[in-house]
This record gives sequence, C-alpha cells and structure tokens, in this order.
Amino acid sequence: MSTGLVSGGPAEAPAQGWTLGGPPSDYVLGHVRAVLPDQVLDDALVAVRDGRIAAVEPHPAGVEADVDGQGMLCLPGLVDVHSDGLEKEQLPRPGAELPLEFALLSFEGKLRAAGVTTAFHGAAFEENGGRGMRRTLENARRICATVASRGDDGLVDHRILHRLDVRCPEGLAGLRQRLEEIGGTAGGPLLVSHEDHTPGQGQYADRGYYERYLMGTRGVTEEEARTYVDRLIEDRDGRLDVREEALDWLGEQARAGRIRLLGHDPGSPEEVEELCDRGGAVAEFPTTAEAAKSAREHAMPVVMGAPNVLRGHSHNGNASGRELVGRGLVTALASDYLPSGLLGAALLLAEEGLTTLPAAVGLVTGGAAYVAGLHDRGRLEAGLRADLVLAEPGRPWPVVAAVLRAGSGGEAA
Repeated sequence: MSTGLVSGGPAEAPAQGWTLGGPPSDYVLGHVRAVLPDQVLDDALVAVRDGRIAAVEPHPAGVEADVDGQGMLCLPGLVDVHSDGLEKEQLPRPGAELPLEFALLSFEGKLRAAGVTTAFHGAAFEENGGRGMRRTLENARRICATVASRGDDGLVDHRILHRLDVRCPEGLAGLRQRLEEIGGTAGGPLLVSHEDHTPGQGQYADRGYYERYLMGTRGVTEEEARTYVDRLIEDRDGRLDVREEALDWLGEQARAGRIRLLGHDPGSPEEVEELCDRGGAVAEFPTTAEAAKSAREHAMPVVMGAPNVLRGHSHNGNASGRELVGRGLVTALASDYLPSGLLGAALLLAEEGLTTLPAAVGLVTGGAAYVAGLHDRGRLEAGLRADLVLAEPGRPWPVVAAVLRAGSGGEAA
C-alpha cells in the first residue's frame, strides 16, 4: 500500500516533538515486522498522521523513520473485552482493600505493560459475597464512576462491561437505573453480559468444582461445602421468576439496539439458540465445544479466556480454549483476570501451530474489537486509530517493549 506520504523520498518530520506522555500526532515508525490481518510484512514502515494510521508498507531503502523498530513485531493495541482484574487490584489480599482510584491507576500500569490499549472492566451488578471480594451495587457504581473519570485520557481507553447476575433482583434494579442514567451509546455500544453462576449449571455444571473451590479458599470441610452449595441452589431456585424477568428485559434492550448483549457461559446449542432469540450478539466463555460450534453456526462471535489457553484447559473442567481455537471456533481471547496472558496466549497458539501468527494476534486485537462493536481499532489499516504495540516475540513468552497510543478521537495521547 502506498499513499505518497513516505514513498519516493525522505520521511516527513513530526509536526511536534516527542514527549514523555506519548508520541506526537504525526510520526513514522520504521523497520518493524507489521502483523496485518492476513500476513506479516517484514521490514515494514508505519506512517501515522493526526493520530491515525496513514500507511503500512515495505520500508523503502534510504528512507529514515522517526522511530527505528529494530525488527520487533508491530501489532495493533490489544483490546480486552472482559477484565475482572480491577477487583483483584482493589483487594490484593483478604482484608487489605485499597482505594479504588489508586487501584485503577495501579492496574493501568499492568494493562500498559501487557500492550492493552482498550480495556472493558467488569462491573458486577449483584449482591453476593460468595467469592473473593463481596460484590455489591455500591461497588459496581463506584467502578463505573471511577472508570468514567479516567476514561480515554490516560494510558488506556477504559470502558465498562456491565455484568448482571440474572437471579439477583437488586442487580436488575441497579442495572436498569444505570442504563437510564447514561442514556444512548455515545463512544461505542454499551456492553452487558448476563450470567448465572449457580452451581449445577453454566460455569459450574459440575458442582464438585465449586465445592472444591470453597474448601480451598475458605478452609471448610467437604461436608460443609456440600451443605453450603445445597442451600445456595435452593435459595437461587426460588428466584427463577427474577431470572425470567431479567432475561426478558435484556432481550428488549438488545433488540432495541440499546445494548450489545453477551451471553456468559452458554453450555449447549439450546442455550445459544435462546441467546440468539434474545438478541444476544456474543457467546462469552462457552463451556462446551458444542455450544461454541452452535454460536459460530449462528454467526455469533465466541470469546474464550487467555488463562485457559495458557494452561491448556479450563480450571473447572469446561471446554479447552486451545482445542476451540484449533477448530476455528474462537473470535477473541479475553484476559478474564490476567492482562499479561493475552499476548502470551496468542503467540503460544501460533508457536504451537494451532493457528497462524496473524490469526493469533487477531484474537486479541481485531477479533476482540469486533466483539466489542468497536470498528475504529484493532487492525493495522489506514484510517484506524494508531494504537500500536512493539513486542519482542520471545520463546516461549513475548515482551512488550513499547506502546504508542492515540488519544480520544484518534489524536495522539
């Protein structure tokens, strides 16, 4: 591709100097291995104008660049469509809760080091103290407000993934209020993921995994864990009317185009069919290969967890991300709770021959942007945001060397 910006003569000087805060709005990056959606362009040059990619082409002999990429991989900025890492940053150990604003800044550093330039932080609309930090509506609102205050002004474009526990009436009321308050979809679609973590179905189809989790984290006996799960199932079975109301309302919102609906942990083709009928757009962490296959047959993107891929299997006996990628069923990887796992998992898939390098990188860039409904990023193509990552591939693990991110509106941050 040639635009005349860099071919046939020396590169233009940047319109402004480099600063510690970020690159100028105009610059030329040279001598990189540019990972395009369908190929790797060795010794490439990437020209940026007004914070947007202007050209990606072979680096002409004799042309100087503002930055020498020294043969490193040049990738689009990573997009993380499901991150619960902020919760863990806020509560690094039991009883040691940190100020949320500090936790976001601290976590932003980890995102930056992982090459993530767009992150969707999970805000759990539920009242539940069953696992880790107690999830409350108050904390969900605080996460939303804190993320909004940081927004796209920092080193990362921070956004919200609204997570609704469909058997929680307080969560349903809270999410209704939230959507009324924020109104339309300025800045991109509103992502909502609905979930039901009641043991015996979904993520914990085998309730034994949840019982072992309780024994390991709470130090309870096997009998105590079994009794607790029995009571949990009984209690939540009494809220099936809430579940029906929540799913009906979410379907109305999705079909009206007010939200982009993600179905969390679908476990069967029947559940995927119901998600489609509801207006769902994404199958998030399907628990079986059959559910993932059904989602793709319905032209629905599939998200799997990067930690699953790194380990080679699910932590609770569900579908293997590596297997599903090898079968061509996965559209995107999400960090879940481990931002550094995104690029590592993607390059591991390519290293093991389960997919090509461009396709593997696409799982954490263009594929993830597509899942989120963001069409202005995720690919090294003219006109898209100049969110760029330079990385050393490493064997087996990559290292992010630099992140050059465009600010809001495509202008350089």
